[in-house]
Amino acid sequence: MTASSTRPGPRPRVPRTTGARTPAPTAPGAPSYHRLSGLTPVLTVRCAPPRRDGGWLPAADLAARPEAVRELIAHDARQGLARYGQPLRPDVAAGFGLHRFVWPVSLLFTLPWFLERRVPLLGLGDVALRRHPDAVELTVRPAEFACLPDDPAAGTAAGSKPGMAAGPGWARTVPDEAALAAALRSALGSFLAPVLTAFGPEARRGPRVLWAMATDAVVEGLCYAGGLLGEQERARAELSALLAPGEPLDPARTPGAGDRPAPAPAPFTPGAGFAPPAPGSGGAPALERSRASCCLVYTADPKDMCGGCPRVTRR
Repeated sequence: MTASSTRPGPRPRVPRTTGARTPAPTAPGAPSYHRLSGLTPVLTVRCAPPRRDGGWLPAADLAARPEAVRELIAHDARQGLARYGQPLRPDVAAGFGLHRFVWPVSLLFTLPWFLERRVPLLGLGDVALRRHPDAVELTVRPAEFACLPDDPAAGTAAGSKPGMAAGPGWARTVPDEAALAAALRSALGSFLAPVLTAFGPEARRGPRVLWAMATDAVVEGLCYAGGLLGEQERARAELSALLAPGEPLDPARTPGAGDRPAPAPAPFTPGAGFAPPAPGSGGAPALERSRASCCLVYTADPKDMCGGCPRVTRR
C-alpha cells in the first residue's frame, strides 16, 4: 500500500525498549498492546471480548458474511473518493481495505513476538475492529500462546510442557527461536487465510498475490511499531529472518531437485524486501524496502506511488 495509506500523525517522543521480558502478564500480549497504544494515535488495542455494536466489526464476520467484506471495502471507497476526487476502481478499493485490515491486526501477533517472545494463538472470533478516518481500534481476547522454555509462564501453573495440548490460558512451549518464528507464521497465516479467501473475489487477485499483499502489510506494520519503539533496525533484522527464503535443497538427498530453493516461509512471500546497504552509504539502505505486491494506487493518482513499488524497484 502507499505510504500515505497508513501515514501516522505527528510522531511522539518515545523511550527505547530495554528488551526485558515482562513477567506474567494477565493476558499474553497485553503489555505489548498497552505499550503500542500509548505511543501512537493511529492504533488503539484493548484486551476485551469482540464487539459488534457502535461501528465495531467482529473479524469473524469477514469470513462468514460477504456483505461484511463489502461494507469494509465501501469505507475505503469513500475515503478514496474524498482523497483523489474520483472513484477508486472496485478492485483497488478492495486492496486498500485488505491492507488496512491486515496492517493493524498482524501486530496482535508480531508485536508480542517482538517484545515479549510470545505468540498469541488467536482465532477470528477473538478480534474485532472499528475504523475511523485516521485511526483503528481493536479489541482482542488473548488466551493461549506459544513461548520459549525460559518464559516465566513455561513450567508453571499458567504454562504447559512441550507438546501439551493448549487450553484456555495455557502456554505452548516451543524449543527455540526458530520454532517460535514458525509458530508465529503458522498462527498468523491461519488467522489471515479465511480473510484473504473472502477478499479474493473483490480484489480480483489470486492466492499468490493476496499473500504477497499480506506479507507487505505484516512487514510494514512491525516496521512502523519498531520505529516508534526506537527499535527499527532490530525490527528489520528480525523480519528478514522471519521471512528468509529457504536454503537450496541438497541434490544428493533430493534427486532431481538441483539447486531449486527450498519451500518459502509459507504461506507468506519469502524475503522481507529490505535492500542491502549501498556502497559508500555508511550502512544506510538504498531503499526502505521493495514491496512484494503493487497496491495499484497509481490508478487513482499516477503521482502517488510507493517508494518501494515493485513496478519501479524490480525492473
